[in-house]
Amino acid sequence: MSEIERDEISGTSTTGHEWDGIKELNTPLPRWWLWTFYATIVWALVYSIAYPAWPLINSATSGVLGYSSRQDVVKEIADAAAAQSEWRDRIKANDLGQISQDPKLFDFARAGGAAAFKVNCVQCHGSGAAGGKGYPNLNDDDWLWGGTYEEIHKTLKSGIRYAADAETRISQMPAFGDGMLNPDEINSTAEFVLALSGQPHDAEAAAKGEPLYAANCVACHGERGQGLREAGGARLNDAIWLYGGDKAAIVAQITRPRQGVMPAWGHRLDDVTLKELAIYVYSLGGGETLQPQ
Repeated sequence: MSEIERDEISGTSTTGHEWDGIKELNTPLPRWWLWTFYATIVWALVYSIAYPAWPLINSATSGVLGYSSRQDVVKEIADAAAAQSEWRDRIKANDLGQISQDPKLFDFARAGGAAAFKVNCVQCHGSGAAGGKGYPNLNDDDWLWGGTYEEIHKTLKSGIRYAADAETRISQMPAFGDGMLNPDEINSTAEFVLALSGQPHDAEAAAKGEPLYAANCVACHGERGQGLREAGGARLNDAIWLYGGDKAAIVAQITRPRQGVMPAWGHRLDDVTLKELAIYVYSLGGGETLQPQ
């Protein structure tokens, strides 16, 4: 039997393995660490038998205890719905005006609307509802079809230019660049629109654009550019623009307008959630008590 070799510096025995003059010391792991390691292995085996663990082709092992995290979530959702049922029933039974007159019910509806907004609306209107180019800002008081509770609710329910809903809101701006107006006429009309909104403009070109505007645009945008909600015509005499209010953007919109689409949420959300969303959007600051004259 060969004598055990020991390291000269530490006095620890070696394993007999050596690499490039470096010898491996024989230092086993502490017993407490080994027993802990073995215990974790046993725990993992017991856990994988007791709970869902091993993936199969189309499912997974269910575990002998029958636990399901999915069922836990379903139960929690059901419990939350039961806790909210009284308030939701009251929202369902009352119209938006009545809800707004009950402070506690209004607060509940607004909180529900805020949650629904984060799930369904922030993708277009932003987390703060400030919108962006091509997506309306819901914090201001510029509304194509009105900003009362009922008008907001209708827009949410039936959408805008949403072909799958027969009651969707429709407004269609012609592409005046397709032979209806020539480039000079479009330019003059754009200058007049700049004048309506109080922006720097070419006065001579705007004067030429005024009769063109009267002949082609008044029906939807009004004589003073105040917009026409019955037609979904945008207001042109302020500084709020959906696609931009500089000369190039106005010319582009007259020439070949962009027609945005909003989904009809009545096909996806229940009426209580739609009411909550209407309450929330109204409360952002741009809601209207009465339609302006």
